[in-house]
Amino acid sequence: MTVPEGQKEILVRYLQTAREALLWKLEDASDYDVRRPLTPTGTNLLGLVKHLAYVELGYFVSSFGRELPVPSPFDDEDAEHNEDMWATPEESREGVIGLYHLAWEEAARTFDALGIDSEGRVPWWPVERNRVTLGLLLVHVVAETNRHAGHADIVRETIDGAAGLRDGVTNLPGDDYDWAGHVARVEEAAQRFR
Repeated sequence: MTVPEGQKEILVRYLQTAREALLWKLEDASDYDVRRPLTPTGTNLLGLVKHLAYVELGYFVSSFGRELPVPSPFDDEDAEHNEDMWATPEESREGVIGLYHLAWEEAARTFDALGIDSEGRVPWWPVERNRVTLGLLLVHVVAETNRHAGHADIVRETIDGAAGLRDGVTNLPGDDYDWAGHVARVEEAAQRFR
């Protein structure tokens, strides 16, 4: 099947929008707040960025036979489980964001060099389904990035109430909206099911 011209560019645009939304969630938050775990599984803003950097390097570099520009925790058998989901004290915020930008650059090299139907192989997927196309991996990573950007939405709102879809487009009512009243209505409705 031939994919209409432009589909790759549409997917890349959606990916870039999700990437930028994720990074926006770190703006104006303290170094402590971007690192601290805010869920029972340790989810934190900087860890989400680090994780997605390695996700992109894996799917858009390794899966197309290119060598990674940096070592991946996924390739280290001695690495701590979930090492990609948090920043160590030695890893600066700027360094993690820089890693994510490096992943974008490496992904762009793949996008520029390959067509949407170009085939690759995801080595960590089961052999019966590890043959993929760039298009499939773009859809996969757009979905994963948006999922984690949603996690970042909740984590950031938990930290300081900052909310919104992306920089300049919050998709929320104005500043005068009665959020306390809204929350009270939602809670009152939920209480009926206790």
